[in-house]
Amino acid sequence: MKNLLTMENVSNEEIEAILKRAAEFEAGAKPQLERDYLVANLFFEPSTRTKTSFETAERRLGTTVIPFEAGFSSTLKGETLYDTVKTLESIGMDAVVIRHKKDAYYEELLEGINLSVINAGDGAGQHPSQSMLDLYTIFKEFGKFEGLNVTIAGDVSHSRVAKSNITALRRFGANVNIVCPPEWQGKYTDAHHEWDDLIETSDVIMLLRVQHERDAAYEGFTTEGYHKQYGLTVEREQQMKDGAIIMHPAPVNRGVEIDSSLVECDRSRIFKQVHNGVFVRMAIVETILKERN
Repeated sequence: MKNLLTMENVSNEEIEAILKRAAEFEAGAKPQLERDYLVANLFFEPSTRTKTSFETAERRLGTTVIPFEAGFSSTLKGETLYDTVKTLESIGMDAVVIRHKKDAYYEELLEGINLSVINAGDGAGQHPSQSMLDLYTIFKEFGKFEGLNVTIAGDVSHSRVAKSNITALRRFGANVNIVCPPEWQGKYTDAHHEWDDLIETSDVIMLLRVQHERDAAYEGFTTEGYHKQYGLTVEREQQMKDGAIIMHPAPVNRGVEIDSSLVECDRSRIFKQVHNGVFVRMAIVETILKERN
């Protein structure tokens, strides 16, 4: 696995190997890199969790993390992403982690670039490392994917997290349901527009961030109305079955996708997801860099 671009181009066996290695890291395993590698994180969109998690993972692996600030790079002078990455390759980078507002930005890097590319989120496309940490969180909880009822609630049309997780979870045999307003369902024509009985039957309820920055997509949106109809209210949480968990990729809009009192309740795994993300990203980066030996 030279690159990690989407959940569609990584096999179940590769995913399972990464989850297994993440568990080993969480148990205290040492990195197995044979030399010093140079890695740069190119974030052209804001990020707290993903950027910091990757940097932490890279440092724990013993790699040299080369600082890169998108707001001070030559892309502001008109340099293409390809030329930026090619420049970093020429300097000696082994891998780059990239978040970009353009869907499938990585396609222009597939020819002519010889370093490894890890997709940390492309527009409204995919977010494979988030999906893998979500899979890891679910597997730690239930020890399986097959037969689990997972409900994903929110704007699936713009959510790269949703697209990645729907792809992966269905491949592993989970029953994935979607709850959202009709205008946010995108290509998912099987979406529910009411919670119906999904609260009572779900093993996992995964909430998606309402992306306020997408003004056109949220015309007529009100936080109160959304929370009442589609959010995880206290009343809905009380209907969840024993052992069911709450997830959210964060950042969380408290009182919109989820009642503020539920963010750290006993069912919530929101901050556990963040914790798990470091081990999963260690496994991803190590796996990809070892392929470069």
